[in-house]
Amino acid sequence: MSDTPAIRIGISACLLGEQVRYDGGHKRLPFASDELARHFDFVKICPEQAIGMGVPRPTIRLVGDPDSPRLVGSSDSSLDVTEKMTVFARDSVATLDYISGYILCAKSPSCGMERVPVYSDNGVGLGKVGVGLFAKQLMAAHPLLPVEENGRLNDVHLRENFVLRVVAYARWQAMAAEGLSVKRLQDFHRRHKFLLLAHNQPIYRELGPIVAEAGDVNEIGDRYISKFMQAIRHPASVKNHTNTLMHIQGFFKEHLDASDKAQLSEVIRDYSEGLLPLLVPLEMLGMFLKKYQVDYLLDQYYFTPYPRDLKLRMGL
Repeated sequence: MSDTPAIRIGISACLLGEQVRYDGGHKRLPFASDELARHFDFVKICPEQAIGMGVPRPTIRLVGDPDSPRLVGSSDSSLDVTEKMTVFARDSVATLDYISGYILCAKSPSCGMERVPVYSDNGVGLGKVGVGLFAKQLMAAHPLLPVEENGRLNDVHLRENFVLRVVAYARWQAMAAEGLSVKRLQDFHRRHKFLLLAHNQPIYRELGPIVAEAGDVNEIGDRYISKFMQAIRHPASVKNHTNTLMHIQGFFKEHLDASDKAQLSEVIRDYSEGLLPLLVPLEMLGMFLKKYQVDYLLDQYYFTPYPRDLKLRMGL
C-alpha cells in the first residue's frame, strides 16, 4: 500500500451509517466503516438526498422499460425525479475519475448495481431486472472502475476480489498520473504476473505481447489496463491458484532440501483438495521467500495484494 497513498472509494452514504434513507435510517456496512476505513478514504454520496429529496421522504421505484425506466413515487406516480437524477448522476460521476472503486447500496432504485425491481405503468412487478439510475451512469462513465454492492460483499470471495481490484486499479491510476512509460508499463505487468496467472491465464498471455508492442505508449496502456481489469474481474479459482503456487514453487527448487520440497508440495496439494485455506501455502512460500530472497518474487503483488490486516484471504 505504500506506493498507492490515499486510495479513495466512492460509497452510498447510508452504508457508512449516515441517516439518509427514505425512512431516516441507514444500512451501515461494518466491513466498510470498521475495516476498509482504516486504509481507504471514502467519498460518500446519497443521490436521492443530493437531488433535494428530504429525509424522511416518499419512496421511489423504477417504472417502465427496464432498459430506460423512469424514477417515480411508489405511491404517487406524479412524483417523477427521473430528469433530476439523470442530470445529477451525469454531472457527478464525471468528476469521480480520482476514485479507485465504488460500493453501492443493493436494490436501491438510484444506487442498485443489478437486480433492482422494476414495475410496469399499472404497478405490476416486472421482476428484479433493473439498474439504479445513478449506478448505471457511474458504471457507463467508468467501465474499468471496480464496483460492488453491500450485500455481495458478504461473500468472502467477492469481498477479497473487490479490494484486490481496487488496490490494483489505484496502482495503475498513480502510475498513469506520473506519466506512463514503456518501463513503468513493463514493471507493472511483471509485478502483477502471478496475480494475473491466478485469475485469468488466457488474458495474461494476451497482455505480454501488448506490453512488448512498439507505438504510442498511452494507446498501448489504454488497451492494456482494459484487458488487465477484465482479467482480475472475477475471483481466482482454486485450480488457478494451485497452478500459480506450483509455478512459484519452481523458483525455490535450488534452495529447498528434499524434506521442504515434499512438505510444500503436500501443502499445495491439500489446498487444491479443499483441506487447507489458501493462506497456508502462501505463508509457507512467504517464509521461504524471506529466507532465500528470490529476486523475481520479492516485489510480486501476489504475496501482498492489499493490507494484510484486512484478513481477506482467511476464508479462501
